[in-house]
Amino acid sequence: MKLSELEFFLEDFLLACQSKNLSPKTLSSYEQSLKLFILYLKNEHGLEDVKRVKAGHIRQYVAYVQERGKYTVVNKETSKNINHPQNRRDYKKRVSNVTINNYIRNIKVFFNWLEQEGELHKNPVQTIEQIKTERRQKLGITQEEFSQLLSQFDYTKFHGYRNKVVTMLLQDTGMRISECLALTVEAIDFKHRMILVTKTKGRKERYVYFSQVMSRELKHHLKFKDRYSETDLLFPTTRNTELTIQSFEKQLKQVGRQVGLNIHPHQIRNNFARHYLLNGGDFYTLSRILGHSSVTVTEQSYMDLTREEIAKKYQQHSPLAKWNIK
Repeated sequence: MKLSELEFFLEDFLLACQSKNLSPKTLSSYEQSLKLFILYLKNEHGLEDVKRVKAGHIRQYVAYVQERGKYTVVNKETSKNINHPQNRRDYKKRVSNVTINNYIRNIKVFFNWLEQEGELHKNPVQTIEQIKTERRQKLGITQEEFSQLLSQFDYTKFHGYRNKVVTMLLQDTGMRISECLALTVEAIDFKHRMILVTKTKGRKERYVYFSQVMSRELKHHLKFKDRYSETDLLFPTTRNTELTIQSFEKQLKQVGRQVGLNIHPHQIRNNFARHYLLNGGDFYTLSRILGHSSVTVTEQSYMDLTREEIAKKYQQHSPLAKWNIK
């Protein structure tokens, strides 16, 4: 089947992205969102020529997505018979502004690349701006809540104790769950209490650091693991395979419900960052630990501490109080 001009350029764009060694997740995001946009241009406006795409088409696409809702548009109609999107609880629910901004960002990357390739005389994304979003405050987990959560894991079973140690390590290091579950035993440096993280979001290796408490727990876990597993993976399944993110998320949610917490691994990463800052840590070091692309990303992500937390931190660092002026 012959590709349209837009489809041809999309395939070329994806090949260019692959040559830059972008992550599979990023490539998948580009492909999925851009194929849906190209399909919209074809079905709603009869457009297949890249030079005919205007800024108005992009703005109308945003409105179209907002109006249609989640999972109502698919790249291939046959996929509906396999995935059954109409059975999802959030079918036709409003697409969040964060998701729409991701679509807009991907469209802009695509058309900016076309301009760099010399395929466009006038770039339609020049006047396109992202939608303003209201930042939702990240909910923190208290020390008491975290202790209650840990107490719900069944330490006598391999998977229960493994999941407890994973949860502790997320809170102690701020790693992403994908990074944590991909760790091997040799990545741990007990002498300097640090871990080399290799399978990162940006594909840049970095070190994260752990406490003395975590060191003791990791050593105990390794002895426990060796009774059940022969793999070099730090957190394997009983079948010596890598524990999937979905499986861990499901098990974490189950124990969370037992103490009234609706918890997700990324929430623990956020909690690490929150308490790191409240304990006097700086944004630059935190950015390095979290593996963010810049300090600005870290500042934008974690400036939403509650008023009570800010007030408490102020009392600890008030210049006048430290001068002890009476």
